[in-house]
Amino acid sequence: MDITMTLTGYVGGDVDTRTTRVGVPVATFRVATTPSLRRDNTWVDGATTWTTVTCFRSLAENVARSIKKGDPVIVGGRLRTQSWVDAAGENHERLVLEASQVGHDLSRGTSSFQRSGRRPAEEATLEADERESSGSDCAADVEAAELAA
Repeated sequence: MDITMTLTGYVGGDVDTRTTRVGVPVATFRVATTPSLRRDNTWVDGATTWTTVTCFRSLAENVARSIKKGDPVIVGGRLRTQSWVDAAGENHERLVLEASQVGHDLSRGTSSFQRSGRRPAEEATLEADERESSGSDCAADVEAAELAA
């Protein structure tokens, strides 16, 4: 079972983009969420939580063109654990939100939408065939393989 969540916050830095060895576009960015707490009849900021967000394929391309540092965003997706071994042989893990939707938080401002061009049917079919032949439908597997390399 997957852990699905929705996160709201502000983009904390530039969107990092890259392409995997198999040609899959990847975009990664961090979102800061700071709760407002009521203490002694006044509102104060609580501790900031930073979440790493990873996007794949067309979502990654659209995020790279649309999201900038400081933007208020709403992100929906699956919570994943990324595991890797560093050069010293030490194991590491971190939680990452694998996004299926990313958008501007319109309760904080306005935005405009521009539809991206449709991809050719052959390209979409090719990607589906690649996922089936690899035995995995999980984009996190692509990311984990990249981190391990």
